[in-house]
Amino acid sequence: MDLYDAVRSRRDVRSGFRLDPVPDDVVARVLDSAHHAPSVGYSQPWDFLVIRDVETRSRVRDIVLRERDRYAESLPAARREAFAALKVEAILDTPLNLVVTSDATRGGRHVLGRRTQPQMAAFSTACAVQNLWLAARAEDLGVGWVSFFDERELAEALQLPPHVEIVAYLCVGYVDAFAAEPELATAGWARRRPLSWAVHQEQWGTRALPGLEAVSVLDETIAVIGPLDATAVAAAHDRQAALTKPRGSLGVLEDVSVQLAGLAGTCPPPVPSPAAIAIFAADHGVHAQGVTPWPQEVTAQMVANFLAGGAVINAIAAQSGAEVVVVDVGVAADVPAAPGLLPRKVRRGTADLSIGPAMTRAEAIAAIEVGVEVARDLVAAGNRCLLTGDMGIANTTASAALIAVFTGATAADVTGRGTGIDDDMLAHKVDVIDRALALHRPDAADPVGVVASIGGLEHAALAGFILGAAALRTPVILDGVIAGAAALVAAALAPDAVAAMVAGHRSAEPGAARALAHLGLRPLVDLDLRLGEGSGAALSLGLVQSAVRVLREVATFDGAGVTDKDGP
Repeated sequence: MDLYDAVRSRRDVRSGFRLDPVPDDVVARVLDSAHHAPSVGYSQPWDFLVIRDVETRSRVRDIVLRERDRYAESLPAARREAFAALKVEAILDTPLNLVVTSDATRGGRHVLGRRTQPQMAAFSTACAVQNLWLAARAEDLGVGWVSFFDERELAEALQLPPHVEIVAYLCVGYVDAFAAEPELATAGWARRRPLSWAVHQEQWGTRALPGLEAVSVLDETIAVIGPLDATAVAAAHDRQAALTKPRGSLGVLEDVSVQLAGLAGTCPPPVPSPAAIAIFAADHGVHAQGVTPWPQEVTAQMVANFLAGGAVINAIAAQSGAEVVVVDVGVAADVPAAPGLLPRKVRRGTADLSIGPAMTRAEAIAAIEVGVEVARDLVAAGNRCLLTGDMGIANTTASAALIAVFTGATAADVTGRGTGIDDDMLAHKVDVIDRALALHRPDAADPVGVVASIGGLEHAALAGFILGAAALRTPVILDGVIAGAAALVAAALAPDAVAAMVAGHRSAEPGAARALAHLGLRPLVDLDLRLGEGSGAALSLGLVQSAVRVLREVATFDGAGVTDKDGP
């Protein structure tokens, strides 16, 4: 087996181990390979603890299982259900465990490269882990990396010196066979990211494999978006007609199931679960025109509320079992790092669209590509359905302007009260939009230019998010008027992207109905909602999932032995 074969066939193994003992000379060769790893300043900060004792491994396993349960409790419902089926350790299923540790004090204070990069001890030790893993594969040994533990608790349980850090706890043994794909990929927990997504040439964001021309993320995404698969659509129609129910009795839900079959290219399609809601947050310079009574700082405050779990969307997402992530694509204030936050700020809010362009064309493209990459990452993480969310004080002003351009409606026809404004402020808001449209004269044939002149950073990112979902043949549930405006941008860039869109609800904002009609989408819910955040999309998630489950799980007339009134 050469090196490249070992790299490609190495697996993080959880199951299929045999308890056959591993000969000492084999263990020594594997550890010798690990010990030949490179290290910063030739510091060799690693040590290897070999554990065969069953009692010690049982104590370790108890620690791991406790942490596993804690992790499970933190997951959204759909993820928790999927996680319950995963095996996360093989501590007692293997004949030995190896602990790879790092000593950041080894070599003293003058180790080359460690003064400016103090984390290099752990990084160097990671190289030793990789050498160990590859050598084990060459010996036909499986390795499983265990990570569910509090590092200090486990270090104390193993009686390690306090200055020594555990980098890897590995379960090692012979296996029945090495799987063709990683276990987490086979289980649908995550997907491998294509190499082309990860290689940047000369500067970040310029992606191209060596020897190939650089292609923009936006162009690459648009190029692979296609229509629904006609064969799968026909098969879904036929199956719907054969299910034990009156034909057409589930109305729009039947249409959704057929659409998702066509999107997936198979009938029945996979259940759109797990699901993730991406809330794109940004501020708007047009706020200075007095189009809303809410202060601009509320955007950042609500971002903090989302991350703390205290907003309406958090409650609805908890009920629907969806994950919530917040993307700072243009909040004017600094947003502190927090779990669930994706810091992707293109600029600190837009400029005032009523007196000049909201952003540059380059910034609009950058924000669109933020959305594409968020969609890519969420799908690669195993999500089978994406939901749009948004936050940005004054974003209904930009939404109305976008909807007016792409539908041909007047500003008065598509402008609503947003977060609740009186008649005078509504009239002023319409006037601001009219002035912006007269100033920029945006051309719907140039969707990027439209967004740059009168859109918001979250609109651009949401358009990219929708395009990213469509390129990956993943359904995306639209929320309200902000999502509708972004969907118009996406459809103008790639008309077939509409095939991936499901209208979660009809917002009370007048522009929402205009946008959905223009896109040819029928909303699943009409409850006079106008909150945003992704609330309407999250409420409709269960309907979309139910539509697919019906197609997958309901018996046919023939299969159930039920007489069809239209049958022979």
